[in-house]
Amino acid sequence: MRFKNFYGIKRNVFVLGVVSFLTDLSSDMIYPLLPIFLTLVLKASLVYVGLIEGIAETSAAFLKVLSGWLSDRWEKRKPIVVLGYSFSALGKSFLPVAGRAWHVLLVRFVDRLGKGMRTAPRDAMIAESSQKKRGVSFGIHRALDSAGAVVGPFLAFIFLPLFNQNYRSLFLLALIPAFLAVATLIILVKEKPKEKNPLSQKRKFEFKGLEKGFKIFILVTILFTLGNSSDAFLLLRAKELKIGVIFIPLLWLLFNLTSTLFSIPAGALSDKIGRKKVLLLGFLIYALTYFGFGTAFEPYHIWLLFALYGLYYGFSDGTMRAYVADLVKDERKATAYGIFHGAIGLAALPSSLLFGFLWQSFGAFFAFLFGAILAFLAGVILLLWV
Repeated sequence: MRFKNFYGIKRNVFVLGVVSFLTDLSSDMIYPLLPIFLTLVLKASLVYVGLIEGIAETSAAFLKVLSGWLSDRWEKRKPIVVLGYSFSALGKSFLPVAGRAWHVLLVRFVDRLGKGMRTAPRDAMIAESSQKKRGVSFGIHRALDSAGAVVGPFLAFIFLPLFNQNYRSLFLLALIPAFLAVATLIILVKEKPKEKNPLSQKRKFEFKGLEKGFKIFILVTILFTLGNSSDAFLLLRAKELKIGVIFIPLLWLLFNLTSTLFSIPAGALSDKIGRKKVLLLGFLIYALTYFGFGTAFEPYHIWLLFALYGLYYGFSDGTMRAYVADLVKDERKATAYGIFHGAIGLAALPSSLLFGFLWQSFGAFFAFLFGAILAFLAGVILLLWV
């Protein structure tokens, strides 16, 4: 790959997007079917599904903070990113032989540890390669990430019948793009050596030294995440409303296709009119989507809601990441990303456990209504105080 820029976007941004494309292709051949595999094949309960997903995200939360801080302290990004993607690929390798629900918990734990290692330093690399086109750069990265999540479910839809509904064979096939992603990262991503800063070597982890706007934004993120349970519950809601198992990957494809189509335009829009306005629109779409999931009663409602959920994701995910870079100084970017992703991870366990409890105790409507209300409140705080 000889180009240094790709339509004004730096090479590292594009290649990191390709790495995310391959990783998500692998993950999303697996993820849409995992809650079905857990409940039908391994006989796990809804609360246990919530526990697995919550622990999977929360287990990586502290590592996200640590990897971001260490990346700033060592002034190195790529080695930590490579290690993170390698962990995720190795974790998935054990899924085809999982025979108990707790085996899946261990697989998700290792996979999310890898995500915890790589996310903050990778996002810092993208931010450092972007500057004036930060919104577009994160939009391109998220679009390629989501494109992998389009191709993955499509391949699952094609191969699952060919494998006679054998989930384990499909999980085995998904390992190929996971390891290809690691090879692409090692060979094609280049990190320029930085001039050693003596202050970086002595820098302690301090939350209080970060900007006030960033701290409030973290509170907004935590509140929103408490109402943003695992997407596994959306897939179980689809199954509850008589969407056939064979079509579940296509639902996930629809969500990611919509996200892919809107990630770059939303990023460009945030560069033009500001991150806050775009993010507020994303929170509003999310609240309406979750309310819709709670009140849906026909299968076609689910298809429309998954498309709307993809619209929320396209407007919000890359914009939130670009907003973090806007709110902090360059020398603390990886630390800030670690705190941002760590806060999301820490809130994920109570979020998924609470959602599973509300659904199992009071029904889907109250569980989804809870998520919609918290998203609305997070938007109000973002509007008034950030």
